[in-house]
Amino acid sequence: MGRDGPPRRMAAHALVRDAPGRVLLVEPVHGATWLLPGGAVEPDEAPRAACARELREELGADLRVGRLLVLDWVAPRPGLGEGLMLVYDGGTLAGEPRLPPEELRDWRWVAPEDVPCLADAELARRVAAALGAAASGAVAELETWG
Repeated sequence: MGRDGPPRRMAAHALVRDAPGRVLLVEPVHGATWLLPGGAVEPDEAPRAACARELREELGADLRVGRLLVLDWVAPRPGLGEGLMLVYDGGTLAGEPRLPPEELRDWRWVAPEDVPCLADAELARRVAAALGAAASGAVAELETWG
């Protein structure tokens, strides 16, 4: 059976923290909201490998990609197919990231309670779930509608 509409999307992001436990958010050049570091999983690329590649490209750092924290199925939206958003434990980053200026405009360490001040509600929910999963040892399974 065929499938009409936009293709499915998959992205792998990382929850990266500093020693005090703040969350690293990055601001893309094109886009209206802050994000976790990471990005699209390319065809024939494993999600964990995509996350590691994106961390090298976006932060200039070879961070060990840890366990899966969040699996978030995102419902289709106008012009976008359904998506699967994965968040892995990116560990701790010491020092400052080296951003690619063609992709990312800025970065910030953000206290967990302040994430909703910069990020949209969808990402704030995903970050809260990732922090909870990191603390509990579980994997958070989310569904994002609309």
